[in-house]
Amino acid sequence: MLEGIVRESIGKKGTKAFRRDGYLIANIYGKGLENINAAFKMNEYIRLVRNKETIAFPVSIAGKELSVVVQSYESQAVTGNLLHVDLMVTQSGVQTKFLVPVIATGEAVGLKNKGLLHIAKARVSVKCTPENLPNTIEIDVTEMDVGASKLVRDLAPIPNVTILDSDRVAIISIIKAK
Repeated sequence: MLEGIVRESIGKKGTKAFRRDGYLIANIYGKGLENINAAFKMNEYIRLVRNKETIAFPVSIAGKELSVVVQSYESQAVTGNLLHVDLMVTQSGVQTKFLVPVIATGEAVGLKNKGLLHIAKARVSVKCTPENLPNTIEIDVTEMDVGASKLVRDLAPIPNVTILDSDRVAIISIIKAK
C-alpha cells in the first residue's frame, strides 16, 4: 500500500519544497468527498503504479485507506519527470468514467505481409461501477491483414459496462510499412 502525507501548504513555495525533497504532489477527490491535497514519495509511487495488477490501487493518507485510480498526470516537458497526479477515489456502487487500457493479443497475419500494428487508441473510455471495471480490454488481431482495423463497435460487449467512445473510432489497425 502506498503511504502518503497531507499537504498543509498548497502554495508555490510549499510545492517546490515537497518536490525538492522527492515527493510527488497529488490531489485526491471523489463524488461527495472533500478534496485532499497529498504528497507521495516519488519512487514508491512509480514502483506501485508500474507493478499494479488492477486499475484501482490502495493508498493510505493520514490513517484513512482509499482505493483510487489515476485520472490525469502532469510531467515535465524536457525530463519527463512527474510533477503532479490527480487521483479519483473509487466508491462502490457509484458509476464513474474510467480509461481502460487496450491490449492486442495474437500474431496478426498482416505483420508477415510487411505491415505494422498501430494502436490508435491506447485507452477506451468506459462508464461503470468499480466492481464491474475491467482491468484491460483485449482485442484479438490474429485474423487482421494489412489495411484492416478494429473499431469500437467491433468490441465484445462487457456486462454492466458502457463504452463512451464513438462507434466509428478505430482502436487498432494494421498499416502498410513504408
